[in-house]
Amino acid sequence: MKTTKLLLLLILVVMIISYFVFDLNQFFNLEYIKSQQAGILEFYHSNPVQTAAIFFLIYVAVAALSLPGAAIMTLIGGAIFGLALGTLIISFASSIGATLAFLASRFIFRDSVQHKFKQQLTSINNGIEKDGAFYLFGLRLVPAFPFFLINLLMGLTTLNTWTFYWVSQIGMLAGTLVYVNAGTQLGKLDSLSGILSPALLFSFVLLAIFPFIAKALIATLKARKVMKNYQKPKQFDRNLIVIGAGSAGLVTAYIAAAVKARVTLIEKHKMGGDCLYTGCVPSKALIRSAKLMHQARNSSHYGIKSMDVEADFADIMDRVQTVIKTIEPHDSVERYTELGVECIQGEAHITSPYSVEVNGQTLSTRSIVIASGARPFVPDIPGLDTIQYYTSDTIWGLRQLPERLLVLGGGPIGSELVQAFQRLGSQVTQVEMLPRILIREDPEVSETVMQQLTDEGVDVRVNHKASRIITGDRFHQLICEDSSSDQNKEVIIEFDVLLVAVGRIANTTGFGLESLGIPITPKRTIQTNQFLQTLYPNIYTCGDVAGPFQFTHTASHQAWYAAVNALFGDWKKFKVDYSVIPWATFTDPEVARVGFNEAEAREQNIDYEVTRYDIDDLDRAIADGEAHGFVKVLTVPGKDKILGVTIVGEHAGDLIAEFVSAMKNNIGLNKILGTIHIYPTLSEANKYTAGVWKKAHAPQKLLEWVERYHRWRRR
Repeated sequence: MKTTKLLLLLILVVMIISYFVFDLNQFFNLEYIKSQQAGILEFYHSNPVQTAAIFFLIYVAVAALSLPGAAIMTLIGGAIFGLALGTLIISFASSIGATLAFLASRFIFRDSVQHKFKQQLTSINNGIEKDGAFYLFGLRLVPAFPFFLINLLMGLTTLNTWTFYWVSQIGMLAGTLVYVNAGTQLGKLDSLSGILSPALLFSFVLLAIFPFIAKALIATLKARKVMKNYQKPKQFDRNLIVIGAGSAGLVTAYIAAAVKARVTLIEKHKMGGDCLYTGCVPSKALIRSAKLMHQARNSSHYGIKSMDVEADFADIMDRVQTVIKTIEPHDSVERYTELGVECIQGEAHITSPYSVEVNGQTLSTRSIVIASGARPFVPDIPGLDTIQYYTSDTIWGLRQLPERLLVLGGGPIGSELVQAFQRLGSQVTQVEMLPRILIREDPEVSETVMQQLTDEGVDVRVNHKASRIITGDRFHQLICEDSSSDQNKEVIIEFDVLLVAVGRIANTTGFGLESLGIPITPKRTIQTNQFLQTLYPNIYTCGDVAGPFQFTHTASHQAWYAAVNALFGDWKKFKVDYSVIPWATFTDPEVARVGFNEAEAREQNIDYEVTRYDIDDLDRAIADGEAHGFVKVLTVPGKDKILGVTIVGEHAGDLIAEFVSAMKNNIGLNKILGTIHIYPTLSEANKYTAGVWKKAHAPQKLLEWVERYHRWRRR
């Protein structure tokens, strides 16, 4: 069997090589056919059956060998045989040729590929077994993916041969008709004036718009396929139901109400979501109090000999709650009701693509937006369930300052809270399994923040993986694997209170996704397309549950697309734009970023130049006692086009806004340099960075001539 496979492979390779060696491609172009048109048509009229047979066999061979020229041959077929006969011949020839290529690929390669990649191909095989015919039909109808690759790749799967043949025959028929029709018009072209004939122009217009028509048809067929098991109501109670009243859900409901849609917002807990109660708002309030404590203890840095400060941790946490209560009305039921949103408190359950059940009542809706957010991820560490641990959701219930706080996680949430608690008086140990904290940032950014934490007294342990927890009467112990050296060793860290801050996981269970079969990605977010649609075309998702970013401002950004597409998607849908997404980590110094950093640019093989300005040279930073950090800009080599910006320093999250706007509006460093910035402000750092770039790209030859000019003028 192995010898037979090798022999067949050798024959195919020889035939393909011969095609190119003998330049047979010269016979498969319109110029050659036009030059031979009269002779071919004369031979065809004299020998119609023989001509059709020869053409049929050549077409089958071209398709079977996956040679270039099938599209040209389809046009040629239309020119020779006309629309009806040409379509008939080419439809069968292309399907038979494709099936031969499919069988050759299967015979030679499938067994070895399936054996070698058995685990990776399991889900693909399951999908092919369940919906293989539909997948193939979609690929055949929309010719965005080369047909010859479809033939070869499908041969590696478990798709039935007969299914492959008849689906290919039907799926390629529409495209064949369009191309053959265009060929019939080319066949009638005998002068330059014929180029402007309505029939020819219409044929090429049809050729151009066919992929879009086919794409729309596939979308319609997919929608019908997934919706066929659900009874569509004759009338809907609502235009839109939004599940989740965090940032994404609130903005979605707001937009829907603003355009006068009837919208219902369902929240099982509190309006405002994690950002208001356990995320952005409380953490920033705590960070502010901690920073004041830090500045007071270091008052000599500002020319004040000493400041006696006394803080009660319970009072600080009460202030955090006061800040939350002050902001609460912005996200309240009362406000959104006034805006025209129906607000319901309860647990939503999606019972069909058209209905949601809440509090025992079933609501019908034309569209649904899922904005269920995320929750802290808790790793499976032996012994963790034997102690009372905290997460970023529950830490706000503390009223007694931990003497020894252990924080698991070196990401933004963990690093922010590590610094805040250390400044408030806890002895904090930070444990991160990776080689550095803030792993998504460039190494010097991580090093700057880690050095600051260390200088403030934090015990930062990188390359430490939590293994297990031992419970004690007076304190607990975390056993870690220290991989910082060649020989791993166990390390014991004692603590009183544990904060788990190793990331967040999307909320995808408990409200009906499972029963509807809506797919989840490997990152455990809801799988969507570029319009934020799920498997069901009228169910959208946005915010943390959709990914790929978990930021409040990104959730709001996605909400616009989800709302507009859900309400007006039958007429026009908008692809969500992730091209310029900024974010910040509110440690001290702050870290803000937009676009690429150096690590990402290298990873994606993007050429770039680096321009850096150190903030210790900035007048306002010196005056404020914040003369540290830097602005780093990545640009296209030799140009001022901005690819990405990283800012480390005081108010970095505010300073980055100018670069976000510049990137969004395609403004380069030259225009930032030409913009007046108030003196003395921190924002001048942006202008000075542009100045550094300009100096590095000064026209040296021109300056030499200018210098000569001035020298001449002094004579």
